[in-house]
Amino acid sequence: MMMSLIGLGSSQLSSNFYATKCPNALSTIKSGVNSAVSKEARMGASLLRLHFHDCFVQGCDASVLLDDTANFTGEKTARPNANSIRGFEVIDTIKSQVESLCPGVVSCADILAVAARDSVVALGGPSWAVQLGRRDSTTASLSLANSDLPAPTLDLSGLISAFSKKGLSTTEMVALSGGHTIGQARCTSFRTRIYSETNIDPNFAKSLQGNCPNTTGNGDNNLAPIDTTSPTRFDNAYYKNLQVKKGLFHSDQQLFNGGSTDSQVNGYASNPSIFCTDFANAMIKMGNITPLTGTSGQIRTNCRKTN
Repeated sequence: MMMSLIGLGSSQLSSNFYATKCPNALSTIKSGVNSAVSKEARMGASLLRLHFHDCFVQGCDASVLLDDTANFTGEKTARPNANSIRGFEVIDTIKSQVESLCPGVVSCADILAVAARDSVVALGGPSWAVQLGRRDSTTASLSLANSDLPAPTLDLSGLISAFSKKGLSTTEMVALSGGHTIGQARCTSFRTRIYSETNIDPNFAKSLQGNCPNTTGNGDNNLAPIDTTSPTRFDNAYYKNLQVKKGLFHSDQQLFNGGSTDSQVNGYASNPSIFCTDFANAMIKMGNITPLTGTSGQIRTNCRKTN
């Protein structure tokens, strides 16, 4: 059923959706992303992650951006999001600029999708034609954010299942995991791995322990790059790190741990162009998860609240 829903939604999206409605929308988004990433490279990873965390909850509908109010609970306080997802101010700025060009035309969901692509490009990664025409949700789901966003503690079977639930194959899951070639993670998300797991390079683990004490509540928000080799460059180093047991998350190393995905990791580690192609295609597929189109949803004029 999920696959048919994805197909139905994606057929209503098009890469030239704003060509006549708002011809400068994409260049405006790109400029905003480039400005933000030039100030802080990590923001590129944060914007990519916002799109991912949006699409895995109710589909790509900008529900992740909605603020809590007295009578509305959004997704920002879900366990995978609290004190973790970021970049809202960048999206606010871009939305404001786009609204000044074309009021009420460009959705927040589409801005998230384009900003994710432009972030990857800004950090040296591949480009792709973003399918456009999503509309914005008037609802959010804290419970789905808690249940459907893959945790860094998942084993391989859990990862495969979480992505399959969204209509994404195991191959696409391994490709999308390559997004971890950029960005940083909080100590609380990898503490157990660096102190308790054995399939980790001991020197790598020791290098991380200095900034991540083995006590819950102590240094929880201290950061480490997910890809220590080239943390601000979108490349295939993430997979090379997995080959030598330097995956930061438990879930990362699960992709190369004697299981069914080892060969794909080897392929990406030796052929970055194949990884980039697969990543771009998987991003298009992920961006097509049950979008709101036509008269569904709305075009929010402020991404943080419903109109």
